[in-house]
Amino acid sequence: MEINKLVDLNVLRTAPQLNNIQSKKILEELEVNIFNADWITIGIMASCDNKAIKALQLITEKYSSIKFVNLDSLHAEGSVFLKGNQKTGNVFIRSENGIGEGILITCQYDSDADESNTFGPLPLDFFK
Repeated sequence: MEINKLVDLNVLRTAPQLNNIQSKKILEELEVNIFNADWITIGIMASCDNKAIKALQLITEKYSSIKFVNLDSLHAEGSVFLKGNQKTGNVFIRSENGIGEGILITCQYDSDADESNTFGPLPLDFFK
């Protein structure tokens, strides 16, 4: 399957490898959604907790408005799902077998009239 737009990722269970052109195009499209959202939640599926935490740190390094607390206390065994909420700054992690790998970004809105949208999975190093 060819990945040309952000929506093309939505049918995947795990993040594809993207070339530089695809990454740039998808990032531009994603950032329009991120900057128009009131806040985002981030879900990260990874083979271990260190990879999930590193992916989250890449996001916070790229976007200074996205901050999380207590990253040092995160730990889970085996494959993990990490979830961070930009609005609260909270991050949780749990062991979860049988999941893919990648980053899911959900754009959230204060108004109930605006529907949240989830994008991804994006590669763990997408925000590098």
